Amino acid sequence: MQCPYCDHEDTRVIDSRLSESKDAIRRRRECLAPGCGKRFTTYERREPIRIVVLKRDGGKESFDREKLLAGVMKACAKQRVTEEQVEDLVDEVEAELRERRRHEVTSRRLGDMVLVRLKRLDMVAYLRFASVYRQYTDVDQFRSELVRLASVAER
Repeated sequence: MQCPYCDHEDTRVIDSRLSESKDAIRRRRECLAPGCGKRFTTYERREPIRIVVLKRDGGKESFDREKLLAGVMKACAKQRVTEEQVEDLVDEVEAELRERRRHEVTSRRLGDMVLVRLKRLDMVAYLRFASVYRQYTDVDQFRSELVRLASVAER
């Protein structure tokens, strides 16, 4: 494994454990280059099953973890949500998709999976994601979602 700090090829594994999402092995490594000695983390994941997202317009697209991650990060911008929490959320969605053992998922189902988790994590992020995902076209749609959320929060 190449050190990300000095590009030296020789490193050693200090610690290995299963990630919290149980879909990867997390390894702490140490660079063995003289004068470097820095530590870093790597993740070993199994070869992913190809999942196809069925788009609203009838098109198909390969599931892209990075695209989903970017969308959720954008929804969580300037909120008290850590990058680790967003990674965990996307890990959960990806794990659920793989557990289903189906190689296709509709974009609607994928969006709903994210919204369920965002609602628990941060309501503002939930609303931001919902406004794009559900394609709100006017203020009334946004307002009715706020009213619905407020009534759920009061219970």
